[in-house]
Amino acid sequence: MWKRTTDYLFNQRPAFERQGAAGYKPGLDTSLALDRMYNEPHRHYRIIHIAGTNGKGSTAHLLASCLQECGYRVGLFTSPHMIDFRERIRVNGKKISRNYVNKWVAAYRKKPLEGFEPSFFELTSTMAFDYFAYRNVNVAVIETGLGGRLDSTNIITPDLSIITNIGLEHQQFLGDTIDQIAMEKAGIIKHGKPVVIGHAEGIVRDVFERVAKRLYAPITFAEDKPEVTQVKHIDGYLRIDTANYGTIDCELTGDYQAENANTVLKAIDQLKELKYRIKGDAITRGFARVIENTGLMGRWMIINKQPLTVLESAHNVAGITQAMKQLKSEYYDELHMVIGFMADKDVNGILELLPKKATYYFTQAQTSRSMTTEQLKECAAQHGLKGECFPNVVEALDAARRAAHPRDFIYVGGSMYVLAELLTAINYDDHLDN
Repeated sequence: MWKRTTDYLFNQRPAFERQGAAGYKPGLDTSLALDRMYNEPHRHYRIIHIAGTNGKGSTAHLLASCLQECGYRVGLFTSPHMIDFRERIRVNGKKISRNYVNKWVAAYRKKPLEGFEPSFFELTSTMAFDYFAYRNVNVAVIETGLGGRLDSTNIITPDLSIITNIGLEHQQFLGDTIDQIAMEKAGIIKHGKPVVIGHAEGIVRDVFERVAKRLYAPITFAEDKPEVTQVKHIDGYLRIDTANYGTIDCELTGDYQAENANTVLKAIDQLKELKYRIKGDAITRGFARVIENTGLMGRWMIINKQPLTVLESAHNVAGITQAMKQLKSEYYDELHMVIGFMADKDVNGILELLPKKATYYFTQAQTSRSMTTEQLKECAAQHGLKGECFPNVVEALDAARRAAHPRDFIYVGGSMYVLAELLTAINYDDHLDN
């Protein structure tokens, strides 16, 4: 029954993650109609809404982990999933049950929404809102799917909105310029509700200030008075020195997590103003246990130490820029790059950022959105990157491991879907909540 359910969700409804532009469906009419059909379940709990180009997933998981450690029953809705559809919808880190998803979809199919054709994401977000009400969560942390203003999740009125940062992405949907994209993300700012901005400068900052002023929404730029003062790597953690929360050891070790941590801590300051029950030691535990508490995967994720093998989900120019900055700080003899991309990404822009002194293993995820290995190899050659093609990430990584020595470095990334197939193959989910 589970396969029938997921087949229905993914194949019987358009899904952007599998179909690209054909699965993108902007507008809130269907989401609002579904919301009314389920008696507006999101009104039964407090909500924090998160948008942004990069870092919104890590920010959502960190914040959910901290709130969980504060004693709240926390709903967490994120996308996409790595291995299991149920990763998208969690309560206190535990995935939604297959039984609930099966029953929910079966009930919907018996009496579907008349006059509308909901997308995969519209159905999934409605399911999440309904499940959180069923589980009596105190607060839900909701990540947008794509954009903000017309995202299916944007029917909610949150206590707090968070926008992590803005970069060029999905221009075919969100706009050709950085200010147009910022305006779309700013669509989650609500009248009179505070908003925290992780990183913004120039015209992007101007857009957020203008929208917040028009909506009488108190705005905080996390960078103006940073909470994070210093970061360093200690014993497998990212040690973060802060202005008001002491020293925090974060389970997420990517250097770029310093920016996300600063955003989360500034958001927590706002939640205190909103009378959330927040304790400093709970914040420390939330950062230290974020993977255990929420099941987050794929963020500078070390799966082997000799040779050091890192999985990284960065998949656009801004994200890859940060990942390559950290890669340059690593010590190794030889570098092996296992990469695959979605064809609708700025692949040329990304390839230009990748190190030329490396051996490449070109691969692809098993989806029609993927750039083929042959196309990737040809494109990479134009940027001075040389390597061989492999039909899937498992074979690519096996080849890299055979070629690598213990003091080498293996980087696997370019697409969350490439990582998902690898994590599925190595049964990584067995280590987490099922």
